[in-house]
Amino acid sequence: QVKLVESGGGTVQAGDSLRLSCAASGLTFSRYGMGWFRQAPGKERDFVAAISWSGGNTYYADSVLGRFTISEDNAKNTVYLQMNSLKPEDTAVYYCAARALWGLSTKKDEYDYWGQGTQVTVSS
Repeated sequence: QVKLVESGGGTVQAGDSLRLSCAASGLTFSRYGMGWFRQAPGKERDFVAAISWSGGNTYYADSVLGRFTISEDNAKNTVYLQMNSLKPEDTAVYYCAARALWGLSTKKDEYDYWGQGTQVTVSS
């Protein structure tokens, strides 16, 4: 049974940093590409960042490029999202996702498993 559990969300002020974690179980972590998505109230779930199963390739949404960093620790079966210089528009529920294919994807339909999400709120 595959399980993804996000943690690290919270309420911060604009300009602050947060690091989200996503612990995976029930899958061969090194053989899954991982992604982070976010969903603000009343909006679609949008792509944030992705990392290939080798960890060698990453890709970011334009809105977070240069501020967010995705990384992974295969020994801990965990993927991280370091978020710096947070803005109020980053407020959303953040979800991690896993896909059993090589390569990166920005499309939520191409991910096989999802976590329950963690709330990030950035006040101005």
